[in-house]
Amino acid sequence: MNLDFQFFLTSIMLGFGLAMDAFSVSVANGLNEPKMKLPKMCGVSGIFAFFQFLMPMAGWLCVTLIASIFSVFEMFIPWIALGLLSFIGVKMIIDCVKGGEEAECSCKKATLGALLVQGIATSIDALSVGFTIAEYNVWESLLACAIIGVLTFGICLGGVFIGKTVGGKIAGKAGIFGGAILIFIGLEIFITSWF
Repeated sequence: MNLDFQFFLTSIMLGFGLAMDAFSVSVANGLNEPKMKLPKMCGVSGIFAFFQFLMPMAGWLCVTLIASIFSVFEMFIPWIALGLLSFIGVKMIIDCVKGGEEAECSCKKATLGALLVQGIATSIDALSVGFTIAEYNVWESLLACAIIGVLTFGICLGGVFIGKTVGGKIAGKAGIFGGAILIFIGLEIFITSWF
């Protein structure tokens, strides 16, 4: 096992890069639920961290075990992310517009199901990180993915906190902003995958 400075630097840079989409979605969740308590904040962050750990590890397994099958699937990743995030974002916007000025709209509280879909959608592009760590052995891969997961947890926790802070100030429009952020992230993943 070669755990040198370069290994940790690369893992940290991958963690920050992969966590940015999850951070933005965490901000959107905080916007939509400004009264979110710390245990749920940790749960939201934990879901994103779990998927950011799982997806690169799954990518590593695909590269080492079934690379030809994964390469066929890879072209659909941007479409899946765009579809999932757009669906959730549009639903949030519609729910909050229908909620009118009462604005304790039904999109306020992120359900476990919605969080799981968000976790998958924001981390599915991390499958391709498995290619970048393909030369690692299983323990190095687990450690690199754990670093990515831990960084994602901290970054997302900060994102939820920022969203909560801003969400409390913009009350009724928070769901619209949160939905727009999700749609934007889906578009960003889709567009950047082609360039």
